[in-house]
Amino acid sequence: MTYTDALQAVLAGEHAAIYVYGALGAQTSQSGAPDLYAALGEAYETHRARRDQLTALLRDLGTTPVPAEPAYELPTDLGSIDAVHRHALEVERSCAATYAYLVASSPSAERRFAVHLLVQTAVRELAFRGTPETFPGSDEHADR
Repeated sequence: MTYTDALQAVLAGEHAAIYVYGALGAQTSQSGAPDLYAALGEAYETHRARRDQLTALLRDLGTTPVPAEPAYELPTDLGSIDAVHRHALEVERSCAATYAYLVASSPSAERRFAVHLLVQTAVRELAFRGTPETFPGSDEHADR
């Protein structure tokens, strides 16, 4: 896979993350779960900014950015705060996996950007009850 292919995969993941975060945000309230509400809002805005940044980067590289799908599969069990936390954590872990792939596929000059995305996502996992990992986004090294 090329660097451009990896950027396209990350952009596709951002489209999905934005869609899912919209649904997760609709299941919370600022008064009922203020910390979760704020974390979801921040994650939503961050992923939108990343989407826009990746879209611009791909265009600068002379590539047509992958468009968003009309819809994405949503979790059906969003009736509790715990479920919303769990699904938000799944979104971030999924994004971490695509960012780790981008790190591996990036030329050295662009790798800092990919590492930055991965680190931000690893930190955001903590807001959704995640635990620190030695190698975020890499399940094969999770036991180290």
